[in-house]
Amino acid sequence: MKLATLNDGTRDGQLAVVSRDLKTAHLADGIASTLQRALDDWTFIAPQLDLLYQTLNSGRGHRAFEFDPANCMAPLPRSHLRVAGVSYLQQVERACKAAGRDVPANLRDTPLMYQGASDRFLGAQDPIVLAYEQWGIDYEAGIAAITDDVAMGSTADQAHMGIKLLMLVNDITLRNLAPDELASGHGYLQAKPAMACSPVAITPDELGDAWRGGKVCLPLRSSLNGKLTGQPAAGADMTFNYPQLLAHLCQTRSAGAGSVVSAGGVANKEMKKGFSSIVERRNQEIMVDGVAITPFMLFGDTIRIEMLADDGKSLFGAIEQKVEQAEARKGR
Repeated sequence: MKLATLNDGTRDGQLAVVSRDLKTAHLADGIASTLQRALDDWTFIAPQLDLLYQTLNSGRGHRAFEFDPANCMAPLPRSHLRVAGVSYLQQVERACKAAGRDVPANLRDTPLMYQGASDRFLGAQDPIVLAYEQWGIDYEAGIAAITDDVAMGSTADQAHMGIKLLMLVNDITLRNLAPDELASGHGYLQAKPAMACSPVAITPDELGDAWRGGKVCLPLRSSLNGKLTGQPAAGADMTFNYPQLLAHLCQTRSAGAGSVVSAGGVANKEMKKGFSSIVERRNQEIMVDGVAITPFMLFGDTIRIEMLADDGKSLFGAIEQKVEQAEARKGR
């Protein structure tokens, strides 16, 4: 099924069920007011949501209305826990080569992971509001899993059962702030503002055969200012799948219902399918020509991130965001 959160002026919005073709929606207010409420009692509530989903797809939803992604918050507007892993290790290898550094010796043994801000996620069409272009504004197109409760010490197979929903993400990164933060030994803080999410989150079964091995096996498309910049295959070169990332997280803690686990920007070993971030293109330019020439995002730029099924239909709806300057900084 497909779920969205509509903006009703509250922090957590109103949960809605969305049709498979993303054309109509139906409020889930009689079942669960918010997605977090549904996740807190998923075993009981999910079958009720699925029944409404089937009714909506059959055209029998008596209170159905036209679905408008512009009215959506993030499917889960805020979370108790959000972590991001690095599953596409070729990104790390290329970044190290471009910077003239050695690749970490244990890169393929243990997932790299950081804990990011989760108090507010951006909706799919919310602008990216920042103060300075000089911060190095970059998009990072990826996929995240939303979990049920997952116990400490869970194996990857056990963690797999805890993955209830998937969504697209734009893990916005301020590249020029990142080096100093990483050098401090305390990881990301200011370099990682609020992450944006697709209009809908979907249950893995919506992907059919494209959900296999704990991976989403479809291309993820990114377009900057209307120009396609990449469509790498999300499952092709993923070293650590979502169950493995979740199991790594849960080695020393439990993950509560509504935890969000992303796998980093999608990247392939071969770069012919393009990139999921500007920094990836810049690293290639450095490796080939010795200098990066592609600029990071500027005020007024628009990024679109979307995944299409084999029939060409959008699965999650599109993230489409414009970079805007914070009001307090305009005119300076």
